[in-house]
Amino acid sequence: MVLDKVATTKPSDEELERMAARPKALQNSYGFDDVAIVPGSVTTNPDLVKPSFTLGAHTFAIPIIASSMDGVVDPKFAVKMTQLGGMGVLNLDGVWTRYEDAEGILEEIADADLEQATAVIQRVYGEPVKEHLVGQRVEEIKADGGIAIVAGTPQNTKKFAPVTREAGTDYFVVASTVTTARHVSSSLKGLQLDELVGEMTDVPILVGNTVDFQATLELMETGIQGVLVGVGPGAACTSREVLGIGMPQVSATIETAYARDVYYERTGRYIPIITDGGLRTGGDVSKAICAGADAVMIGSPFASCEGSPGRGFHWGMATPHSALPRGVRVEVGQSHTAERLLFGPTSKTDGTENLVGALTTSMAACGARTISEFHDARMIIAPSIKTEGKIYQIAQTRGAGV
Repeated sequence: MVLDKVATTKPSDEELERMAARPKALQNSYGFDDVAIVPGSVTTNPDLVKPSFTLGAHTFAIPIIASSMDGVVDPKFAVKMTQLGGMGVLNLDGVWTRYEDAEGILEEIADADLEQATAVIQRVYGEPVKEHLVGQRVEEIKADGGIAIVAGTPQNTKKFAPVTREAGTDYFVVASTVTTARHVSSSLKGLQLDELVGEMTDVPILVGNTVDFQATLELMETGIQGVLVGVGPGAACTSREVLGIGMPQVSATIETAYARDVYYERTGRYIPIITDGGLRTGGDVSKAICAGADAVMIGSPFASCEGSPGRGFHWGMATPHSALPRGVRVEVGQSHTAERLLFGPTSKTDGTENLVGALTTSMAACGARTISEFHDARMIIAPSIKTEGKIYQIAQTRGAGV
């Protein structure tokens, strides 16, 4: 039997041009270690730098927010962050709304060995959230003089948001691994962000997380007042490994900040961008702000503060997922106070303490006195920026943790 030969003639250039099919294009994308900030032709005295940012009715002295993770923020730490000039976000899907006395639960999580930690977290988060505790935690923060900013998952927002508004919350965050304005669902009616904004009236709504220009633009068009940027960069998050999704934070910040600026030009309404996760040093904070962020949200550095609720451990929002955990409990220790982390003084040379001092010095080197001015500073792709000429530092100090 003779088989017909399969035609192997390559299409002509004209035929290829007419074809609708195209190969998938890959773009370059950059994280904190891939870029550098270029000092400006004018410098400013650091004493003149004011790295404040405004969100709704409040202006904050520092653009740093403690993330909504149970190992990072409890009601007491939320108050402390207010006193330090920033914010701490309380997780409404966490242990503080599931248990009257959450301290014992946090001890159990901290005491679990590495192999059993995720299973323990999955079990304790199996306890349902108590609605009365949602409002009670907001009232505790407000009673002690704190600014209350709380976060809930999209599936619980419609139930929790009105309770927190009644209790006096200042902000509400709708938080998930990925959030979009358009969502395909089999339910009769999912969460409608524009309706939520209307119902919460004087309570600003922040939404996260996203990394995409179009998604960010569409979220802003719903009337929200802040966007969290970042998918999978956190120290305790494994979404990038488990799901394969994400974008390095510098590129994600640049793209979403561009959406903010386009939206502002169209409407005159400025929506702050908050880079969320993956920041460890003052250099990271500076690069995020320079790339276009109005503020940053940080987890593990705060989890490593003395007195943090995680007892020296840190885990993400997706860790308790019963079928597919996208996070892990990591040990970060307790090596500094929140004051030293933010303002120093410090003898650490790796940039992990005095984050605000590093930011103001970086801004001053670029001649920027405000965050808005710092957005205009030049950035370059520079993958060798942290290692060039640093062989002795790397060999002698980094291993020693100094």
